[in-house]
Amino acid sequence: MTKFFVESAYKEGLEQLGLASIDAVFSFQAGKNLSKDNLAAHRSRVEFQIGSPSTTLFLKRYYRPPIWTQLKNWLAAKKRTSCAFAETEAAQKLAALGVNTPKVVAWGEHLGVLFEKCSFVIIEKIPDGESLERRLPDFFNGLATPENLKMRRRFIEQLALFVRKFHDTGFCHRDLYLCHIFSTGDGRFCLIDLARAFQPVCFRNRYRVKDLAQLNYSAPVRYFSRTDRMRFYLAYMGRLNLMPKDKGFIGKIIRKTGRIAHHDVKRTDYNTAL
Repeated sequence: MTKFFVESAYKEGLEQLGLASIDAVFSFQAGKNLSKDNLAAHRSRVEFQIGSPSTTLFLKRYYRPPIWTQLKNWLAAKKRTSCAFAETEAAQKLAALGVNTPKVVAWGEHLGVLFEKCSFVIIEKIPDGESLERRLPDFFNGLATPENLKMRRRFIEQLALFVRKFHDTGFCHRDLYLCHIFSTGDGRFCLIDLARAFQPVCFRNRYRVKDLAQLNYSAPVRYFSRTDRMRFYLAYMGRLNLMPKDKGFIGKIIRKTGRIAHHDVKRTDYNTAL
């Protein structure tokens, strides 16, 4: 069974590049290859431009994903689904719930009798956006003036509220590093790379801890002090002071952060505790 969907506003631009069928998408060789050494063999990523409308797009392709990967996706989605549609559906659900995500321009899948043969999703580049791993606002790099400190604190609190809003939808990300949160010029946050995002039925608190630990780990110590991290936590929890039950929850985040650091010893500039 084959499905192929394109947003009407982008149909002409994609057709100009020959992207009018799922076979054409998987034969597409133009654009910039974004594949990395640690990217699974069944996945590929390409950046390219279209003229109508004039914009940059990202193509994610999945070709014959491992059966175990597919089964895990089905379990998370609570239904049979392709790798690309899992990300597409998560992005669309979150956008409908008020969480900024990249616009899905097109997606498609080719399913066999039981398992997926291939699938793809094309998303639009976030306008005027940059990942928080690549770039933080200028007031993080300047002198620690009273005004800069005020803006840093405001930024941290807004980031915490964004993450809380995301978790309040019932979703967890499972890869919630700073590289997957974008900030735009007008101060909005946007969540990307939603291939593993899902709404857990059980152990939701465990997945929340994992998300928060990934954020804690990926926040460089040269920019985020322990006080900053505590400010983030309090804003995320929606209160001014710690409560007795917070000690146990923070402890879980710290321990999970340590385990993440243990498995990623190359990134020495990242913190390992709140």
